[in-house]
Amino acid sequence: MNLPKTMTAICIAGPGGPEVLTPCIEPLPEIGPRDVLIQVASAGINGPDLAQRRGHYAPPPGASPLPGLEVAGIVAALGEQATGLAVGDPVMALTNGGGYAEYVSVPFGQVLPVPQGWSLAEAAALPETWFTVTQTLVMRAGLEPGMTVLVHGGAGGIGGAAIQICTILGARAIAVVSDADKADYCGRLGAIAVIDRTRENIANRVMELTDGRGADRIVDLVGGALAAVNIAASARGGHIVQVSTLEGANATVPLRMMMAKDLTLSGSTLRPQSPETKAEIAAHIRATFLPALAAPDWIKPEIRTFPLASAAQAHAEMETRRHRGKLVLVTDFGAEQMTS
Repeated sequence: MNLPKTMTAICIAGPGGPEVLTPCIEPLPEIGPRDVLIQVASAGINGPDLAQRRGHYAPPPGASPLPGLEVAGIVAALGEQATGLAVGDPVMALTNGGGYAEYVSVPFGQVLPVPQGWSLAEAAALPETWFTVTQTLVMRAGLEPGMTVLVHGGAGGIGGAAIQICTILGARAIAVVSDADKADYCGRLGAIAVIDRTRENIANRVMELTDGRGADRIVDLVGGALAAVNIAASARGGHIVQVSTLEGANATVPLRMMMAKDLTLSGSTLRPQSPETKAEIAAHIRATFLPALAAPDWIKPEIRTFPLASAAQAHAEMETRRHRGKLVLVTDFGAEQMTS
């Protein structure tokens, strides 16, 4: 494959609102011996991208300063130690940054095949959320069949991934949403019940749905005052997984209740994890979840696409928190794939 020397990418002019995202011309990323160069068709948008744009989530040492943590596209080039792939293969990947671009270099352990029956735009909506939930809820919190899992933000990317991972593993997901349309969407994804946070008491409703036992696992993206609600809604021996703090980085925690229920509260961020850890997560996804995703009747997450140059518009839309599923940027190459 003949590769250009430069590419179009989205740069962050400085900390601020969506308007600081601007198209720029960058050199093609360097390829290390264990890297895969991907010609990007689509790039998913995630909460950490918004935090980085605002100046609150600096890239770890050695990572690309460009935003974008997940992509789908085709293999454009391979390092000499990157095995099991060939130029032209359709792939999706968790990046270390730099996904909002026409090309991105990714450690080969973070690259996965596109599930059969998925478009590149659809596949770009998977890696960041599925890696996050697999790492925190499955591998760390030990999700098991038969467990009840309370999922806040059920209609978003993380929430939708959590619901579907629960379904694959034989757990029961209860989604928390803010309106009837999102409730319907979560039901289609596999939630066994939905709680409308605008009119229902979350903890009381969880107890009703679990015959007074509570939720075995809780996935929370909200933080703040919801920490106390999560503890009240937990079953004895439960585990609360904190993956974001959209509405408050600090919380008042009822420690005596937490102790009495023998609860665990864990937090984690994905981007600073080592390549080895990310490769372990990818291997878990490949073995446990990819076969289910390729099933003909699998319900794919909803996506809404924007041209790469409209990254600012996409960020503004994501900040309204009105959307369901994922927002995805599409490069010119990706647009060609969608029409071919």
